[in-house]
Amino acid sequence: MTRRGFAVVDVEYRLSGEALFPAQIEDCKTAVRWVKANAKKYNLDPDRIGAWGSSAGGHLVAMMGLTHDENVFETDDHSQYSSQVQAICNWFGPTDFLRMNDFEGRIDHDAADSPESRLIGGLIQENKEKVAAANPITYVSKNDPPMLIMHGEKDRAVPYNQSELLYAAMQKAGLDVTLYKVVNADHGFRNATQDSAASLFEMSAQFLEKHLKPQTDAASP
Repeated sequence: MTRRGFAVVDVEYRLSGEALFPAQIEDCKTAVRWVKANAKKYNLDPDRIGAWGSSAGGHLVAMMGLTHDENVFETDDHSQYSSQVQAICNWFGPTDFLRMNDFEGRIDHDAADSPESRLIGGLIQENKEKVAAANPITYVSKNDPPMLIMHGEKDRAVPYNQSELLYAAMQKAGLDVTLYKVVNADHGFRNATQDSAASLFEMSAQFLEKHLKPQTDAASP
């Protein structure tokens, strides 16, 4: 990405073993505000920030994009800056925890030891208000930024329907959203039969260029 003129910030956040939700999204939003607070120091454009993540990271970047106008999950650090981002690349992130068991996979998402239950600190089917707060799909609204969603159609960890649900909700809201199905791919795009890792990266990079780079730069060879 640096060769394309992007600065890359690798965000660390607290995992569910360290802290319950919403610590994770709070950390991510704080990181965005830190970037904006230090934009001049590092020669960054604070108005052209994209977020790209996969799996749990995909969940968080979707949350970053979709909660921008909700005034939630903000901390006091650099609070004079907005945590809004301008484009989202979501690789196979969970979007509606209560629907993750709709299709058989390698994980019982309703179980006490599932990643989702550990994240909220209780069984997801018994804590539906907490789950709603952690679901990206809850926050879809008409002013959300463009999103590219990529997901393996045979993902047995995060079912493909998770991306279909979010895609449908964003389309209904009239948003700029693209869902790309990675044929035959499992979680992490393993066993993909038509797309290489390089081609998936290239599609994602082009999406971010389209929505973040000034038009004169994006059109340059």
